[in-house]
Amino acid sequence: MTAEPVGLAGLRVFRSFIPPKKFTEPFFLGVNMTRLCFVSMVLGCLFHSFTLSAASVNAQDAVFSGPQVGEQLPRFSVRAVFDDAGKDLDFIELANGRPIVLVFVHDVNRMSISMTRILTQYTVGRADSGLATGVIFLNSDVTEAENTLQRIRHAMAPGAPTGISIDGAEGPGNYGLNRKVMLTILVGKGGQVTANHALIQPSLQVDLPKILESIVAVAGGPVPKLSDLEGMPEMKGQQPGGRSAVEMRPLLAPLIRRDATPEEVDRAAKICEAAADRDIAVRQELGRIAKTIVDAGKLSNYGTPRAQEYLSKWAKSVETRSGLRPAVEGDVGAGKPTEDSP
Repeated sequence: MTAEPVGLAGLRVFRSFIPPKKFTEPFFLGVNMTRLCFVSMVLGCLFHSFTLSAASVNAQDAVFSGPQVGEQLPRFSVRAVFDDAGKDLDFIELANGRPIVLVFVHDVNRMSISMTRILTQYTVGRADSGLATGVIFLNSDVTEAENTLQRIRHAMAPGAPTGISIDGAEGPGNYGLNRKVMLTILVGKGGQVTANHALIQPSLQVDLPKILESIVAVAGGPVPKLSDLEGMPEMKGQQPGGRSAVEMRPLLAPLIRRDATPEEVDRAAKICEAAADRDIAVRQELGRIAKTIVDAGKLSNYGTPRAQEYLSKWAKSVETRSGLRPAVEGDVGAGKPTEDSP
């Protein structure tokens, strides 16, 4: 599509405010056409500036890591651990065009390892149907990565082909991986990417269903229910008042990281509050946890000063019994309040 000249864009904006017949009046004729052209150029610049700014905001909201859908899956080597320890492996070559799931682990923590384990237990279980798996740990120190993997081997999926990138923490240079995400999960077939999942804060409930759908799209079969996956945390049933039990660790872990930047804390807090807005059980549990930390005098043990500000705010919301916002009809998990409700 050809870009519209700035002057024409300004004229279009200008004319949108002036009835067509007005352009035949003397004010818009003769020497005043110079003024009209000048105003059109100014409005055109403002219009294009606004358009570019909006596009820039949208681009900043998107998170990219690795080759995108439709692009090639370049070959790369990893140093194998566990069963094939010491060997150099090429997961793309081994797949030989078959459907493949590649899990790049940028950051080793409970959330990333839990997602990796549960996902790859499913993919390894489908090896007989032609689905290939490759788990790649990214670290600037191969020896350190090997020691870490040996220590957490019990938390990994048995039989999942696993290796350490020989290209350091950045991973294969032609993959363009993003170090700011925890996991980059690529699904491919025929040497091309069919799905790309760049996860800053992996969530089993939110992200895993989307990943499974993208796998089934190329490997076939039904999309499994989360409750049917091996290793999936069991639901704890219902709390009093009809409120669903919630797992808060994935929400709070990014917030209380000691090395989190203020921007990362703000982003994590925004996710927590959005979840609390959607689900009264999350709202009440978030307030309860924050109040417990503050009342115990342990606030300084949790995260950065910025994170502690959020915890203090949420604790106060419980003290005033206001919640993060009032519960309304239609909230997920909303039920009749109980005596012990925050």
